[in-house]
Amino acid sequence: MVKRTPLTQLLAVVMLLATVSFNSQAASPSNQKLHALLDEIWQYELSISPIMASREGEPGYNDQLPDISPSALARQHQQWQQFAEKLQAIDAASLSKEDRISLLMQQYRINNYIDEYRFEAHLVPITSEYGFHSAMSALPNSVMFRTAQDYRDYLSRLSALKEYFGQQISYMRTGLKKGYSQPKVVLQGFEDSVLPFIVEKPTESQFYTPFTNMPEHIDKATREALTERAGKVIMNDVVPAYQQVYDFLTSEYIPAAKDTIAAKDWPNGEALYRNRAKHYTTTDMTPREIHELGKQEVKRIRAQMQAIVDELEYEGSIDDFIEFLRTDPQFYASSAEELLKEASYIAKQMDARLPQLFELLPRTPYGVAPVPESIAPKYTTGRYIHPSRDDQPGYYWVNTYALDKRPLYALPALTLHEAVPGHHLQISLAAELSDLPKVRQDTYISAFGEGWGLYSEFLGIEVGMYEDPYDDFGRLSYEMWRACRLVVDTGMHMFGWSRDEALAYMMKNTALSEHNVRTEIDRYISWPAQALSYKIGEIKIKELRQLAEQELGASFDVRKFHNAVLAHGSVPLYVLEENIHQFIASQKETTQ
Repeated sequence: MVKRTPLTQLLAVVMLLATVSFNSQAASPSNQKLHALLDEIWQYELSISPIMASREGEPGYNDQLPDISPSALARQHQQWQQFAEKLQAIDAASLSKEDRISLLMQQYRINNYIDEYRFEAHLVPITSEYGFHSAMSALPNSVMFRTAQDYRDYLSRLSALKEYFGQQISYMRTGLKKGYSQPKVVLQGFEDSVLPFIVEKPTESQFYTPFTNMPEHIDKATREALTERAGKVIMNDVVPAYQQVYDFLTSEYIPAAKDTIAAKDWPNGEALYRNRAKHYTTTDMTPREIHELGKQEVKRIRAQMQAIVDELEYEGSIDDFIEFLRTDPQFYASSAEELLKEASYIAKQMDARLPQLFELLPRTPYGVAPVPESIAPKYTTGRYIHPSRDDQPGYYWVNTYALDKRPLYALPALTLHEAVPGHHLQISLAAELSDLPKVRQDTYISAFGEGWGLYSEFLGIEVGMYEDPYDDFGRLSYEMWRACRLVVDTGMHMFGWSRDEALAYMMKNTALSEHNVRTEIDRYISWPAQALSYKIGEIKIKELRQLAEQELGASFDVRKFHNAVLAHGSVPLYVLEENIHQFIASQKETTQ
């Protein structure tokens, strides 16, 4: 008897997608059983994730933070295992097409919770650029403040921060004892991300912002009482909670953090890395296969970069050209405002070209904003932040820290990836699939989402977004960046590469600044295998497009192809592949 891993269980179910008819069977007992179970699982998840419940507009959770005590995590783990068994017992062959995908997505999500507990992820609740303490900065935006009770609930939630942070610190102490910690080298300066929350006056705290514009329909006496209480909660509960984190990081955690960088040096580390690689790529590729694929891609992209150097008749090697790009002031903004305006201009240019590529566009708008100062020094060059509530836009964050490290020639590719047609478009469309279960709207599969983001950079070629060879070199540098990730992530975590070797490899093959490279390398060290998802996802989407073009010939319509890719939300790559095979077959029937 073969013991199946969570991924092979998923793959076994996916085989049914290829062998069973997709005729609608929505009224079957299995479909009804699945929908009832999906709803039960979603309600349970809201009950243990009160901040998510607040974002979803669910009443009754706005005064709570998650219970992450050891007993609570153990109970949750047991419940996830029970849900997994119930899902496994459903007859997938009798489900409709969409429900089979929903079953797979729910299994993917739950199996990840089970694996994270098994590998004790809760013992390391920080990365080089993120932590539980910075995550709480979103609390002021997690609910709509309409009534006095909304403010009271919010203050109760803030009052619970000290206990919640204490639980996180306790796990980190346990992690140090058991050999789980972030490497010391990636934590240099990490404590600075806590300092913006340690204020001298409550009005200086970002947690105070909901009280600066309280609704007029709340009577004056109540507003004054709530404002007074807010000042006390911030100074007596919130600031001490953050001071507790700062003191722990500087006096205990960072000094005692491990010196080695490889995930395989953690307890059961090699199995952990393989598990995370499967989770993030949704493939069965081994770390060695991924490593070698990365090398092949680096070689291919470098040849394309050399062609641009030749086109420009640059007198020097490609390495000299990259150094020229890194150091010449003409390629850099002189102010944060200039960088943000350029990013906004590029975004609006792409907005106007979207109808060439898409039949369906999202309703949700997006804005362009700087990465918050508190996290910018160790943060990546840009990121998409999806709305916390349905009355908010998405945001394309641009890092304006260290302007001489943020080249303008890379900005078109970055903008297409993070805003449109990349993350904002894909995530917003998925959120608007209101006829799908919540698990389908809320689950983000990195290989799909990040693969789509990188594919979106390529789409800029087709609509003329790269206006000169420098912009195109910037695009290739970003593609090279993602190819290098396959090499350095596996290299550092599984094949003995040092941090310096990874830095040198990235510096040689990309046009990223040294600051960006160091930030990125530390991100890969502290977040094992996530960086593998981008290139692997992009390669699969490009392969499927090439297949559709070959099979459909003159009847191929790129807008319909993109609709087929995005129509089911974020899905594993093997589900995407089956969906596109079905799309091709359907298009052939239509044109016959």
